[in-house]
Amino acid sequence: MKTITFDQIKTSSIALEFDELIPDEIYSWTEADFAKYEVPIGNSRFPITDFFDITVEGEAEGPADVKMILNGDLNRVKYIGCKMSAGDIVCNSSVDLHVGAEMSGGSILVNGDAAAHAGREMSGGYLEITGNTKEFTGASYIGEWRGMTGGEIVVGGNAGKQCGECLTGGKIHVKGNCDILAGIHMTKGIIEIDGDVNRWPGGQMKNGTIVIHGFLGRLLEGFVLEGIVEDPEDSGVVFPGKYIKYTGDIGLNGKGNLYLDAEANKEKLSTYGELDDEYTSIREYRNL
Repeated sequence: MKTITFDQIKTSSIALEFDELIPDEIYSWTEADFAKYEVPIGNSRFPITDFFDITVEGEAEGPADVKMILNGDLNRVKYIGCKMSAGDIVCNSSVDLHVGAEMSGGSILVNGDAAAHAGREMSGGYLEITGNTKEFTGASYIGEWRGMTGGEIVVGGNAGKQCGECLTGGKIHVKGNCDILAGIHMTKGIIEIDGDVNRWPGGQMKNGTIVIHGFLGRLLEGFVLEGIVEDPEDSGVVFPGKYIKYTGDIGLNGKGNLYLDAEANKEKLSTYGELDDEYTSIREYRNL
């Protein structure tokens, strides 16, 4: 195993671009190689050693044998782990845009927050962010129609708007709350949200599963109530408990599944009228 440690000595007001510094490209590098490398900053390049002390320990036969450790203030470092296929990256700070974008394998751990487009269009691997993420987590990029297709993203805090936009595979697990339009345009995959959701999850979804364990503020008109289900499952993943199930978005003939925790959202059910203890009298309930 080769461990490459980046200890920051200076920050930059313009973001450093780390897309070339992934295990796939640097598994054979020595400290002398890093001393010659210039990192992109805007439309220029500067020696990476102006910003980081870099220590290389051990040997690697390939990218899977590499562990990168990034220490310091990484708020102005973007594209960390972009397009990586193997290896491990640990970021001991919050990070800038596009962490884990287009990654196909390996793992990234961010001990902090992530800016927009975390896990953009990733097809495999594991991305964990212990803090919050901004908008477009696991989503497509501007002008594209396909977002995350595989792998797993775990957000320990809250996620911004359009989390999982155009999701076509993989799983996103948000342990906090989620802003508007989670899962918009999704066609496959799973989004699980432990906290509350602001408004409008699953807009124009065609397939896939969204599970909300907290309270949903507002549901779109294109979802049809199916009733109460217990322990729903998707792709071998079981979600224990009792849920209000909807399907949609019917505006696109969608067959996506949206599950709301029945206890957390019982206020919605109570607006329909008299309900028995098993919530069996709700077939006519819709979007209240």
